[in-house]
Amino acid sequence: MRRMFGFIIGILVGALVGSTVALLVAPESGEHLRGQIRDRGQGFLNDVRHAADSRRIELRNRLDSLRAPREI
Repeated sequence: MRRMFGFIIGILVGALVGSTVALLVAPESGEHLRGQIRDRGQGFLNDVRHAADSRRIELRNRLDSLRAPREI
């Protein structure tokens, strides 16, 4: 258990250091870079929401078809 906890802490510290270094050596200004990251994040969230809504509609239609009375 201690090894797993240490591994997870190592991943988190590595991600933090890596993201900090990436932001420091980025060729664009911080404000512009943050705007790009925000836009990409919003686009990603919109894509996920759209996919979830599409899947929800598909599953609801499938459930309705399974609940419908069968003809003999």
